[in-house]
Amino acid sequence: MSTWSGVPKVEGSTETIRMVLLTCVSIGITFTWGVEMTYCTPYLLSLGLSKGQTSLVWVAGPLSGLVVQPIIGVIADESTSKWGRRRPIIVIGSLIVALSLISLGFTKEIVAAFVEDKETARVLTIMLAVLSLYSVDFSINAVMSCARSLVVDTLPIQKQQTGAAWSSRMGSLGHIIGYAMGAIDLIQIFGTSLGDSQFKQLTIIAALGMLGTSAITCWAVTERVLVTVRHDPRRSQGNFKVVRQIWSTILTLPPRIQGICNAVFWSWIGWFPFIIYSSTWVGETYYRYDVSADARESNDALGDMGRIGSMALTVYSTVSFISAWILPALIQAPEDKSFTHRPPQSIAPLIEAFNKVKPDLLSAWVVGNLMFACAMFLTPFATSFRFATAIVALCGIPWSVAGWAPTTFLGIEVNKLSSGGGSSSPVNGTHNNIEMRDVLAAEDGKVEPGTSSTGELSGVYFGILNIYVTIPQFLSTLMSGAVFAMLEPGKSPELATEAHPSETADTNGPNAIAVTMFIGALGSLVAAAVAKKLRYI
Repeated sequence: MSTWSGVPKVEGSTETIRMVLLTCVSIGITFTWGVEMTYCTPYLLSLGLSKGQTSLVWVAGPLSGLVVQPIIGVIADESTSKWGRRRPIIVIGSLIVALSLISLGFTKEIVAAFVEDKETARVLTIMLAVLSLYSVDFSINAVMSCARSLVVDTLPIQKQQTGAAWSSRMGSLGHIIGYAMGAIDLIQIFGTSLGDSQFKQLTIIAALGMLGTSAITCWAVTERVLVTVRHDPRRSQGNFKVVRQIWSTILTLPPRIQGICNAVFWSWIGWFPFIIYSSTWVGETYYRYDVSADARESNDALGDMGRIGSMALTVYSTVSFISAWILPALIQAPEDKSFTHRPPQSIAPLIEAFNKVKPDLLSAWVVGNLMFACAMFLTPFATSFRFATAIVALCGIPWSVAGWAPTTFLGIEVNKLSSGGGSSSPVNGTHNNIEMRDVLAAEDGKVEPGTSSTGELSGVYFGILNIYVTIPQFLSTLMSGAVFAMLEPGKSPELATEAHPSETADTNGPNAIAVTMFIGALGSLVAAAVAKKLRYI
């Protein structure tokens, strides 16, 4: 049997404060993703890459998720560090993210300090930019993996939806801050003290944000420390045991976890093109339909496109943030049947009447997939950046649900497994059954032995979930690359005058990004059907 030392604890006098501190690192993670998603595609295009080449660069995201999260999850699951299983990796990963962001923002200056030949410098600049982007993606995936498992490890089963919802809220807040900063002219505010371009200043701010938020979470959380690891058939031994354990766990996933992973797989067929290209699509729509030909000769087309895209994503993040606050109150939690708050007597009849028609989280997830698919089907018909912005903003609602639904369901299943409620054996010889005194203790913020399971294998299961997130990203990358090669074989027509004036293309043709997102929506329809089947598993 595994042996443990201490109990999980989060600083703070109220549940709200504890949840904020526990999930604060999500702000830095999504802030960094926001900067990367908004500016890196047009940044790579401005360096001279074609859209097809850029789509291949974005393989970094799914590749890092496929490799890093499962491996880091397994390693962290078995870590016996006195600081805990998750926090040391969060600290190290955040440091690498910060350094890589600064390298990404200042690639030209770094290369220019060592190379004088212009052509050589151009090639090395592209190589360093791509390398820095890969480094950001790999390290931030390590942070994401441990931050997500930290919530599962720390909270009891009946608080899993609350923790997942707070992660979604803090993540949406990070997006709002990141996109809002991208939408304003930072040069006018800070001058050139942080860099002479919008992108450079954003990378520095994102690096500081990543370090600050991870420091807050790591300070506030006290983890249960793993002393010795039990012998478990789910754990492999010998050479390549990490890979062997991941593979053996994938082959023996419990039916409900398998169903959750399948639904996530199909949903990301649609979400990946949206996340990577939506801001660029809004910027291109702006340049195609809302800007005169003379105005396209801007000295900073990259900055203009980035700011327009950031405005759209700021609205999208605001919608997502508001949804993350409102929807949990309107949706029945998976554990509501075993634990409900006692409402004041004066409003009890109203609350009881509402609870009878209150949709459950699974229904909300199904509807969210359908809503997203409908929005993506409209993208080829957007002929103004306002319409495009409205489509992007609408997606904030299903994204909010997608941010906490699968992690809630998986967190519950993992905790049931480690507490003896599923196919796994009890931890430390106890089943950690949830009793009313445990629920009240959790409500009061007190942590007692038995109020939360160990989440002993949360790392590997969430790593496997991320495999189902990343594989469709490879498929989407191949699909988008094929669409770009057929419809826009050169540079983006909207940026053709900046670096490749001879490659001017007809902007009256279909927008390749819109077509890519339209095709991806088909996956969201399948995801809705697969998620619906979870009700019968």
